[in-house]
Amino acid sequence: MAKSKTPVTAAIRQLRQARINFSEYLYDYVEHGGAAHAANELRLEANHVIKTLVFSDERDSAYLMLMHGDLEVSAKNLARQLDCKSLGASTPQAALKHTGYLVGGISPFGTRKGLAVAVESSILDLPQIFINGGKRGFLVGLPPQTLVDLLQPELVSVAIKP
Repeated sequence: MAKSKTPVTAAIRQLRQARINFSEYLYDYVEHGGAAHAANELRLEANHVIKTLVFSDERDSAYLMLMHGDLEVSAKNLARQLDCKSLGASTPQAALKHTGYLVGGISPFGTRKGLAVAVESSILDLPQIFINGGKRGFLVGLPPQTLVDLLQPELVSVAIKP
């Protein structure tokens, strides 16, 4: 039997365990390429590629924020909507510690620690999303309702244009 070319990550294990239907997409990862590079490589709309960002509050509690690939997060508005004094982007080391994933390969599924998750509400209006599968250069395509079903996120409206 041939060895599968797609990785089996903690995220993939969680999706399979929950019996979620998803498709797998591999692309050539480029450092600092981000969601725009993934969308370009896979010929997808950047708005449908969802980036997973890690934020920390004033008590060093971590949060995952899921945002459209072509938009940015207003940390100030996110802090307000999550009832935090302040939020800032986590360092790559802190992100790895909290999620178990390297920056560029962070998935909201199968994280090392159970983290609070916030999702830009307009993501749920998309027919399908493409989100990191837990490894650099690896996305999974699935219905956005999966985020609600598996992650029980806080829905927020914090998107800003770059």
